[in-house]
Parts: sequence; structure tokens; C-alpha cells
Amino acid sequence: MSPNRRQFLAAGATAGLLTLSGCLDALDGGDGPDDGDRRLQLVLSDVATPLRSGYVIEFDDTERPRDGEAFEAALAGESYTTRGRTPFGSRPDDPTYARHEGTYYRLGSAVVNERAVTHPVVRLSAVADAGASDAPDAVVAETFSEADQRVVHVAHMAARARGNEGGVPWGLVRRGGYVFRDDDAASESQLVGADAPSHVVYHDTVFELDVRRERFHEAVYRATVDPVAESPERMEAILRAKFVDARLSGDDLSGQPRSILRDARGEGYAETHPYSEPYRQVLTGLHARAYLDGDIEKDAYVEEPGVGMALYDGSYYRYRLRFLTR
Repeated sequence: MSPNRRQFLAAGATAGLLTLSGCLDALDGGDGPDDGDRRLQLVLSDVATPLRSGYVIEFDDTERPRDGEAFEAALAGESYTTRGRTPFGSRPDDPTYARHEGTYYRLGSAVVNERAVTHPVVRLSAVADAGASDAPDAVVAETFSEADQRVVHVAHMAARARGNEGGVPWGLVRRGGYVFRDDDAASESQLVGADAPSHVVYHDTVFELDVRRERFHEAVYRATVDPVAESPERMEAILRAKFVDARLSGDDLSGQPRSILRDARGEGYAETHPYSEPYRQVLTGLHARAYLDGDIEKDAYVEEPGVGMALYDGSYYRYRLRFLTR
């Protein structure tokens, strides 16, 4: 799945949690001293059309080489399990599909067990500047393999965040460092084992390398495949039903609303409240009626009404509404 897809879903989930508490101002700036100058901006960004091109995967092109094996096994009625990661990378809110001999299948998984395992956890601690006279001997990170350089990079982000107000990319960072979830990757790494260096140089800083094996409890997943469609048209209908929040037709809109949507596909379109009738028509068409009174921050929502997907004259767009201040 493309990073943009993941980022869009993550942003929507975060927005929903905030607005559930009536805190949409945390996302959009809220009421300020110059609230009369605040503008509501609509931005439309292109989505791959048809939707099948973004959600139906080709196993030969995937970055997950074992997914093809999981699919063949599940299709044959055999049990194919993974530990610590879901087969196909599919989630209920972000499903993945595949086509085989003319039939489209939804790819998924079910948790069938739990296992206790140990994994190496790599943590870094800054000890000196690389040019300092008392700096200990260290291996320059750029001399490691590409995979180990990524480990150092992630562990460095965790080290930088300790005691710092800055953020850290949780998900990449686990337990305050980098976790080797794959035994083969750990065995091939220069950072793990008796011959691993005690210190590394990264970004002109010497870090002490601390590697410990820690216990994890991981879910065991069984791959599942379910036939859902026998034609591209039916597959596209399934995806529309799943993801499209609003449908607009140029035939139902006058020239001004169409002009607004055209501008929104570029730099974005914005107005101050009270909004013009053409803009109100567009907002209503996007089912964003909560914005019409200009007082949305006092409302509460389970799902953020200003983010979604629209189908407009045969093309798909992601839309985003947000407040701007001059």
C-alpha cells in the first residue's frame, strides 16, 4: 500500500479522536482574536482512478514477497500463519484485494494464537562529539549495510527524543529504540552479536550501542481470502461503497460551484463566514453541513467531517477542509 494511503487514514483517525472531545480547534487553530478574518479552505487532491489501481495488489510487485505464498495457501484451504505482523498488511479500515483467474478476493487475517518470543532491541546513547579528544573508538554508521544504517537512524530518532520535547515516530521506534522483529535480519546485522561494535558515529556524534534481548508477546495471524467480485465493475462498486463519502455531478451544479471545485483542485479555495451560496452548495454536496454555521468548534464528532473522499464527474478526490487565519 502506498504511504499516502496510510497517511490519509492515520490523519483521519487522529482528527476523529480530537473532534470526539469537541476539540477541532486543536487541528484547525480554533477561535482567535481575529476570528472575523478566518477563512474556511477546501483542498481537493487527486486519487488514482479507478480505485482498483490503489487497492488491488499484484503479488509480483509487492514489497512483501511472502504475501503470494500466503494467498496460494489460503486459497487452497491450507493454514498459513504469521507472527507479529498481519498477512498482506490488510486492516479492517484499509483492506487489500487481489485478482486471481478473474475473481477478486479480499485479503485479511484472523488472530489464532499468541506466542512469547525474544527480540534484540537496539538503543543508542550519546556520549561525545565525534571530534572530541576523549571520544571512544567507534564505527562510522555509513560503513554499515543499508539495513543496519536504517536501524541506526531509527535508534537515533529515539535517542534524540529522550528528554526532548520533540516528537518521535512511534511505530518505527519501539521500546525506545529499534526492535529486530525478523530473526534472519538480526542474524545478518553487524549491530547484533559478539562482534558488534560498542560505539557508532552518526551525525557527528558518538553513541554507545546497547543491544538487549527482550521478551515480547506477539499475536499469531492466519491468512484469509474471501471472494467478493467477479468483474472489475463490481470490484469498483465495492470500493466506492467502502471509501467514497460524497458524490458530486457537474450537471447538478451551476457555474460558480464548479468554479470553486476547480480552484480547490489547485491552490485551494477559501472564504470567510458567512459563506456565499455557491460555497454553501459545495459544502452541502460534500456532506460538510457542520461547517455552514461557522461554529463547528463547539460541536463534537466521532468522525471528522472535514476529511474524506469525493467522486466528482467520474474522478476521485480526497477533500480536506481547514480554517486559515490571515
